[in-house]
Amino acid sequence: MMNHYQKLLRISTTGKSLQNITAKIESIVAESGIETGLCTLFLRHTSASLIIQENADPDVLLDLENFMAKLVPESAKYIHDAEGADDMPAHIRTVLTKTSEHIPINRGHLVLGTWQGIYIWEHRQRNHYRELVVHISG
Repeated sequence: MMNHYQKLLRISTTGKSLQNITAKIESIVAESGIETGLCTLFLRHTSASLIIQENADPDVLLDLENFMAKLVPESAKYIHDAEGADDMPAHIRTVLTKTSEHIPINRGHLVLGTWQGIYIWEHRQRNHYRELVVHISG
């Protein structure tokens, strides 16, 4: 019989930043009691995203932010600007990344690589509360 555990997190972001949430997710995996299975993460937003990325050298995150700013500039002429100049670029950045991740669980821990961390990537200028569904099955 497969067990399921689900939790909704409200995470406060600080405008345009990458926030490491690995420890929060590891804590929920431990709380679930599931030893072997799968952790599914789903971010319920269209202007922020989830990534698994380097967690040792902060220069990697800075380079990612700089690359994305050049790739999807806020200064372009967008039709959709209902919530400001950063609105449509945030949606495009989310399309280019993703809003969900699946990570195996073994011996009650996420099976991440040595240098991998889980991040919420806030694409908007101002702070937001983001909702993340954590679903663990095993």
